[in-house]
Amino acid sequence: MKMFQESFKEFKDLRAVLVTGLLVSLSMVIESFSLNLGFAKINFAFLAIAAIGMLYGPSVSLCAGAVCDILGFLVKPDGAFFPLYTLIGAAQGLIYGIIAYRKLSNKTGKSFDIEMIVRLIIARVVDVVCINLICNTAANFHYGFLGDKTLSAAIVARIAKNLLELPIDIILIVSVLMAVLKAYTMVFGQRRSAA
Repeated sequence: MKMFQESFKEFKDLRAVLVTGLLVSLSMVIESFSLNLGFAKINFAFLAIAAIGMLYGPSVSLCAGAVCDILGFLVKPDGAFFPLYTLIGAAQGLIYGIIAYRKLSNKTGKSFDIEMIVRLIIARVVDVVCINLICNTAANFHYGFLGDKTLSAAIVARIAKNLLELPIDIILIVSVLMAVLKAYTMVFGQRRSAA
């Protein structure tokens, strides 16, 4: 609970609100370049949500994930609005906020921090399994977006897609979030400390 309370205090910091807004906007831009394969969508918008979770914690990233889904629908409506996807977006932000918040400081001053890399890999794997494979597939099945496919057939197809994409995702999340943390530290002159 302490992590959520600390994260909730970030809403009082104007810098946190502005950076979160910029990262939400960046997520929308990245989302607009996604590739829809029918059974799955390939995009890297999770990077912006992961950065919000890393910098400002689960309370902020939970809200940012929900806002990204709502804004995504308003900017590019592809049919009806489905609130279940908003909850899934919020859950994705929550995952990154819980795993990465104040745990990714580069305490040693080195450009390579194995704890940071392990936490980012864990965060991405949890996101892929919980959000991409389970929640999104179940939501697509619930809303009838899978046509005549069974839930198990849809999950098998998504497992193949996510296994192919996961190594690229891991390389991207580690390199991009380490760069975000370094830039944040340079610009604002402070390090996020370990919780």
